[in-house]
Amino acid sequence: MKLRKTPSGRHALSLTVALLGSTLLAGCFDSDNDSSGPSQTEVDPNLFPSDGQLEATIRRTTGGVPHIVADDLKSAAFGHGYAQAQDNVCMLAEAVVKARSERAKYFGPGPDAGFGVGINIVNDFSYKAQQIYAGAEAEFPNLSPESRALIEGFTEGYNRYVNETDSSQFPAECADQDWVKPITPVDLLAHYRIVGQYASGALFATGAVFLAVPPGESPAPTPVNSVTNVEEVNKLLKSVVATAEAGAKSQTNFADMGLASNAWGIGGELTEQGRGALLANPHFPYTGHRRLYEVQMTVPGYLNVHGAGLLGTAIPLINFNENLAWSHTVTTSRRFTWYELVLKDGDNLTYVKDGVEKPITTETYQIEVDLGPQTVVLKRTFYFSEYGPMIAANAVSGQLPAWGDNGALNTSSMVAHTYRDANANTGGLLDTWLGMSRASNLEEFQSVFQNCGSTLWTNTTYTDDQGNAFYIDSSSVPNLSEKAIALVNFRRAGSAAYAGLFDQGVTLLDGRLSQEDWVDTACGPLVPYDQKPKLVRSDWVQNSNSSYWSTNPDEFLTGFSPLFGDEKAPINPRTRLGIKMLQNLMEPGFPDAPLPAGQDGKFSAEELIGVIWNNRAWYAEQFLPELLQRCDAIGTTAVNGVDLSSWCQSLSTWDGLYNRDSVGAHIFRLFMANYRNDLDSDLTTPFSPADPVGTPADPSEENAGTASDTMLLALADGVTALQSQGILPTDALGDLQYYRASGGVVPGSGGTPVFQTQPIPWHGGDGNIDGAFNAIGVVTDPFLEDTRFPRIAPSTIDNTAGLSDGSDGIDGWLMARGTSWHFGLEFTDNGPEAYGLVSYSQSTDAMSPFFSDQSEQYSNKDYRQLFFTEEDIQANLLPQGETVISSD
Repeated sequence: MKLRKTPSGRHALSLTVALLGSTLLAGCFDSDNDSSGPSQTEVDPNLFPSDGQLEATIRRTTGGVPHIVADDLKSAAFGHGYAQAQDNVCMLAEAVVKARSERAKYFGPGPDAGFGVGINIVNDFSYKAQQIYAGAEAEFPNLSPESRALIEGFTEGYNRYVNETDSSQFPAECADQDWVKPITPVDLLAHYRIVGQYASGALFATGAVFLAVPPGESPAPTPVNSVTNVEEVNKLLKSVVATAEAGAKSQTNFADMGLASNAWGIGGELTEQGRGALLANPHFPYTGHRRLYEVQMTVPGYLNVHGAGLLGTAIPLINFNENLAWSHTVTTSRRFTWYELVLKDGDNLTYVKDGVEKPITTETYQIEVDLGPQTVVLKRTFYFSEYGPMIAANAVSGQLPAWGDNGALNTSSMVAHTYRDANANTGGLLDTWLGMSRASNLEEFQSVFQNCGSTLWTNTTYTDDQGNAFYIDSSSVPNLSEKAIALVNFRRAGSAAYAGLFDQGVTLLDGRLSQEDWVDTACGPLVPYDQKPKLVRSDWVQNSNSSYWSTNPDEFLTGFSPLFGDEKAPINPRTRLGIKMLQNLMEPGFPDAPLPAGQDGKFSAEELIGVIWNNRAWYAEQFLPELLQRCDAIGTTAVNGVDLSSWCQSLSTWDGLYNRDSVGAHIFRLFMANYRNDLDSDLTTPFSPADPVGTPADPSEENAGTASDTMLLALADGVTALQSQGILPTDALGDLQYYRASGGVVPGSGGTPVFQTQPIPWHGGDGNIDGAFNAIGVVTDPFLEDTRFPRIAPSTIDNTAGLSDGSDGIDGWLMARGTSWHFGLEFTDNGPEAYGLVSYSQSTDAMSPFFSDQSEQYSNKDYRQLFFTEEDIQANLLPQGETVISSD
């Protein structure tokens, strides 16, 4: 290492360890793919360095945010990959193990936790069947030059960090592990295929694909090599099948990814500067591969974007540039369809479509499993239709037939089931976000989607410096014919079972006739731009995971495919509260809450981050006044054996918010956790499509204020749960609700995870239970999200929004999801001005200064500026200054 002068005149470390040459990299492939980039005659200087040498400057500002400058896109991605590896090397390495179907090879069959013994075997085989890695190998040669530049650059930056760092210096979760090693561009692309299928294929990788075998065949894999302990291996293989069955049954709602978000695009009519403004508030896991990582990437004259992306993505995904900004929310659309195939009489491996016999084909895969003293190689045969892998529909729903039984749609025929995935191919993933990041106005931004760009499973909410607010469901949605749509709607209306399955997120189509096949357009078999829900306004657009139809109630969106979501249907409480705040800018909800847009009724960037942090909750504003009236009426009379008077007293002085110092919020949460089960029967004003915000409403007056009052009974049940944990009516929310990272264990090692921080008091409320806009929540999975890293997770009490039962030393609400990367932004005469945080901080390395710094800031409502201009970056560099990495 040596000190080197950077262009700014500051000293920086120039790390000059040589990269692996392209010949060595090519040797890492499972195929003949060449990652060396285009020939010299094809070099675009914006994309690739003309001399083949990569160089990037990394400057870090407050929070550890890297600002990367390079002369070409590949070099910028090189810097990005290096920075991400510095902060999250274990997470990235484990993601590649997963994408390569090598969890069982490195981590063993899977612990007796979560879904049970053998889950790694189930996952590894399922991802093979879903062509995660093989598909990436096939896609890679056909990537655009832009995607190759990003993927190759990020890969080489990651490898640079891994190669130059002693493996003993990696975080405890992966120190000295042989699975932390250089990767190939195909490895990274395979990871993207998993990301793309979070809302589709990944839902079937826990068991539904694994269990899909013809009648009389066992789904258990068989050993290829000789085993030393036959009895132990046979027991394991039985457990694998049981684990797959449990995993398939656990998927009860395919429309729920466990992800949520709020996004507002504010037009020039409602901003202080008369330009656009954005509220970006993804609610993502605090752990694992779905963490969002903040970065600014600059290639002068070509790209300058600041934002955050999921770990491993070579370009950020929720971003702003000099002229425009956007955020994403998980959409109500569907990214897959199931097909019921009618089998040929007496033949379980042939189906009939349009009168033509078609084969169900097979492929056999092998995986390695570490069993301690021995590595066992297992093989399994999987089955495929023209649409994709076969699935065991009966394992998911007892109302659906097994392979070879009479069908659900074709009741007199023997059937089997398969699925088709709109996000099975993700080769254009980076092209979409690069196009969005390089756009300078609404027309250019929209052209990305007109040219078939997709954001996979999200909506996009946009604003710009011209005062436009734009919404689009930009996800990948199967394009069905009008006749097929009519058949789906007919079945929903005529069959409660079909409607129930559809409400669970499964669109079951009839595979007998091609009329229900996806229809090709200029965008392949996906719905094209002109048929997607979208809206441009000069006041506002919003989405908080409800259907597109209520984007702005002044201009309802109707007439779209039911695969985009329901129209004229109830919206969730976060959406109701968000629209209420947008429609009533001068009303605080409760006296102690700030006005959404300040005294002038016009939004600024700081007021938008304040909207997220005002901690208002829909149900509190709707039901607290009524509940207090009933509290007054009941007095000290016991309800279900509980004296509510002291609890009602705390509720009467509660500020109605979910701030750290709020007293009474915990009581109302437990009330709502129970009362929400009564909403459908107790509310007297039904939902009206003409008033989606105000309805349903109005609790029944029957038995109001008595010991038989439905609301008071719900409160009594909640109080009983609080009393069981020694929680007092006078406790402040911040004393009960906290964030606390845990881990420190190598996957499959059998180690015990430890807490890695002290409890950090956390503000916000549960989006579903409390109806809080600043939505957070408890997670009970014993692993960090999407990974096999063990963590400390609570055992919870039913109907309490995740209140711990006190076991394992965990009290209160241990929060592990929700508000993550979030910010408020306004375009001004001087460009974008933005303020926000990454709530769980940038790094997953417990020894990093960026492990919990922003978490403390979130706890204290201490937002930071998101630096964009060169002047601001230079003025706010951290003491380590600038790092220049290069391949010379």
